[in-house]
Amino acid sequence: MKQRTVLTVLFDGVQSLDVTGPMEVFAGASRARGVSYGLRTASLDGGPVRTTSGLTLVPDGSLADAPVPHTLLVPDGHGTRGAHPELTAWLREHAPRAKRLVSVCTGALLLAEAGLLDGHRVTTHWNSCERLARDFPAVHVNPDPIFVRDGRLATSAGVTGSIDLALALVEEDHGRELALTIARHLVVFLRRPGNQAQFSAQLSAQTAQRAPLREVQLWIDRNPAADLGVDALAARARLSPRHFARAFRAETGTTPGRYVERVRLEHARRLLEDSSDGVEQVARASGYGTPEAMRRAFVKTLATAPRPNTAAASGPPCPRPVPEPTDGTAPTDRPTDHPPDRSPVRPTVPDPPTERPFPCRSPSCSSTASPPWTPWAPTRSSAGRPGPRPSSSPNGPAPYTTTPGASRWSRRRRSPRSPRPTW
Repeated sequence: MKQRTVLTVLFDGVQSLDVTGPMEVFAGASRARGVSYGLRTASLDGGPVRTTSGLTLVPDGSLADAPVPHTLLVPDGHGTRGAHPELTAWLREHAPRAKRLVSVCTGALLLAEAGLLDGHRVTTHWNSCERLARDFPAVHVNPDPIFVRDGRLATSAGVTGSIDLALALVEEDHGRELALTIARHLVVFLRRPGNQAQFSAQLSAQTAQRAPLREVQLWIDRNPAADLGVDALAARARLSPRHFARAFRAETGTTPGRYVERVRLEHARRLLEDSSDGVEQVARASGYGTPEAMRRAFVKTLATAPRPNTAAASGPPCPRPVPEPTDGTAPTDRPTDHPPDRSPVRPTVPDPPTERPFPCRSPSCSSTASPPWTPWAPTRSSAGRPGPRPSSSPNGPAPYTTTPGASRWSRRRRSPRSPRPTW
């Protein structure tokens, strides 16, 4: 069993949740069969450190004695705001040796001071994005996602974002099913994708002060597929549509239409990420009505088209049809998802050639043998209509006679009482 070592750097003023959150995810994954994460913590001198909440953490040892880890994690905390020349020097020397480098929240500031983020796409807490971009111009800061992956580098936005990032790393190592199992075990409401915004629609918009408007916001969140027009929402709030629109914008900071768009977009993204529903089902459940309307909303807001979760929708392979043999032999190359056919193979017997049941009546032909008969093919009359089909009587097809005055391609059946024509 291959063990992946996860080393978490500790320092005074560290955020305790940024340490324990990812460690709980990796520890939960290690309980699964065939999965092993070696969890270690280390500080500069190996001594205890005090967190921002007043807790005291005792590390496993010092950073100087720590082996090269598979994943090096630098957490957040007020301690990242000050100067740490010794810690920065250790990160500059040892961090490039790790196969995976992870920062949580403002831990990206320590990595940036060490020059490890130059030229990379990163994210951090929304309150520190401006400072990171201003102090380190070579770093490409994206303030929106909850975490960003750029090669071996992974950065997350905040405390709960570190749990989402740790779940994504477990999924990368051992698959989606294990990551979802850990999320359910930790009672995480949703294993969010990395490109999800740091603020949801409920967090981006302010909560209304009036109780009727708060009830409308709750109704929108719980019923994205309902009729969420201004008239319907105003009737639910017992206000006129014009008064409702003004009051909603004044108390939430956004219009009712934009709030509904954000809620429906987030609902669709959650269904696409964590369910096996197709695009059409997600569009109906999210209130878009048609996949094209949902696609336009995704392209407008996210600059990407919606895609179903193929990992959750995948099931057992569909059986493929086995072509029947045409040469009388048993097929030797069958798909692996079909059981072998043990039935005896019957040889293919060619059909005998069909002959005309009556002899040739031409005066110049003295042979009484029956010449081969060509199967019937439809003829066309001068008007463009198909000609009559021959009779299926046991005496063979009835001969044809030419109608006087008609086209030489126009034919009709011979009357039973008319004399047989000579050929």
